[in-house]
Amino acid sequence: MSTPFKIGLLALSSALLLTACGEPEDTRPGQPVKHRQQAFKEIIKSFEPMGVMLRKGTFDAERFDKLSAELIAKREGPWSYFGVDTNYPPTKATGEVWKQPEAFEKEKQAFIAATDKLQEAVKGRDKAMVEKAYDAVHDSCKSCHKQFKEH
Repeated sequence: MSTPFKIGLLALSSALLLTACGEPEDTRPGQPVKHRQQAFKEIIKSFEPMGVMLRKGTFDAERFDKLSAELIAKREGPWSYFGVDTNYPPTKATGEVWKQPEAFEKEKQAFIAATDKLQEAVKGRDKAMVEKAYDAVHDSCKSCHKQFKEH
């Protein structure tokens, strides 16, 4: 074997090994963990650009309104995928989701209410109110993650 071939083979083997060490795949019927993770990622795709606008001082009320509407449309996405038998890898949820369903539901409802208030604030076009409402949504996420998501 030539040296370049050996190097190529070694590189390919290394890449395959690294891929194999990744997160486990959700192979259960319906892939509920995968679907809820994807749903949370979709929420972030609407929520994070709002935060960037606020942090960079580039608040655009029209764009913010559009992103807020997207967030509202996506906010119900993950919840139905937290079924009874969905606490398995690759989940990032802690067992507390299933041990404390009332507390988990309370966190979900706080998130829904915070997103409603964000949308109301956006309609008013007052940047200070929008920032306050955005922070409340962010705090709602952090509160739920603190108790119900692995860190």
